[in-house]
Amino acid sequence: MNMHIETIPSCPIAYIRQTGAYGVQNIQTMEKLKHWAKANNLLNRKTVILGIAHDNPQTTPPENCRYDACLILADKPFPAGDNVEHGEFAGGKYAVFTVKHTPEAIEKAWAEIFVLLSAKGSLPDTTRPIMERYAAKQVERHLCEICVPIG
Repeated sequence: MNMHIETIPSCPIAYIRQTGAYGVQNIQTMEKLKHWAKANNLLNRKTVILGIAHDNPQTTPPENCRYDACLILADKPFPAGDNVEHGEFAGGKYAVFTVKHTPEAIEKAWAEIFVLLSAKGSLPDTTRPIMERYAAKQVERHLCEICVPIG
């Protein structure tokens, strides 16, 4: 698993929020966002999609866990509708882990990233959410990124 440090800039996003236990519903929310983006001609080779888990399921009751499926708008207009909200991703400094885009590889990465961060002397910034980043060019290579905010 490859890791690098990156300062991710703030940017406008379109998002759909799902509240409830993390799992299959997150995937369904992501599919709704992609369907909306495709219908509005927002998907292309430069598209970046984020999956943001706002809450730690070890400390937040499952029914209160919030997950946002987001599309970075950058220079794209925001076409309102279909329960899609407009917002701003705050950005900041992140440890970025590149992993294979398979359930097994992502699950393994989640089990290892905090050990790797600790070994590098970095601590997660628990005031900001961890996210998965799906850049079209990475997804074409069957890769995605887990981005952990650091101080």
